[in-house]
Amino acid sequence: MMDLPLNNPDIRSGAEIQSVLADPTCFCAGPLYEMYRGVCRNEADKKWLESHQIRYDVTRIPAKTICREWIKTKGHYHPLSPDGQAYPEIYEVLEGAAYYLLQKRDLSDVAIVRAEEGDLILIPPGYGHVTINPTSETLTMANLVSSAFASDYLPYEQMRGSAYYIFTDGSMKKNPVYPPDIPDIRVVDATGTHLPEPFPDKSLYELIGDEMRLRFLNHPKEFDELYQEMYLFT
Repeated sequence: MMDLPLNNPDIRSGAEIQSVLADPTCFCAGPLYEMYRGVCRNEADKKWLESHQIRYDVTRIPAKTICREWIKTKGHYHPLSPDGQAYPEIYEVLEGAAYYLLQKRDLSDVAIVRAEEGDLILIPPGYGHVTINPTSETLTMANLVSSAFASDYLPYEQMRGSAYYIFTDGSMKKNPVYPPDIPDIRVVDATGTHLPEPFPDKSLYELIGDEMRLRFLNHPKEFDELYQEMYLFT
């Protein structure tokens, strides 16, 4: 992983994700994972990111199981941008491996994306997402996202998590709080895939200063047709 200053993390506690666990009686205490917001190597990068309303974050999720589930993030959606399309987000696996559990807000699609070190995962507009560390090693990932909004965690809290629960034995169970007709989960392998032009094609931090490659973060409507070329699109 590149040498970046990681200071003053936001720490997600077990109590904060208890509402999204498969087992409502599961007791989960103490710190779970670390989120470093607004990371940058120097003042020039910081100024460019701030002037373009973009944020570079790093998250570290240690290896852990919680009442038969792999450790996971809480899950959230993004609101609509001023152009009427929901904000997207892009992740890069820096160390380890990850599952990204995605679901459309209208529940017409649910997918689990498997990713390894070096993979880029673009979260399309309108998808909520949960990150899972399904390994015995620490997962470190970076993301680029617009800084013009706050994520919406409430739907995941109200529905006791995502549409599916992913267990350490490899099973995937539908969340009984959701409607019974939610679609079967799609399994997608991100390794070896490439995003269509002009979406990012290299390590995310290297894109700081590249306005064309990162324009989609704050102007998602302009890229509606391109999302159809993505491996995630349905």
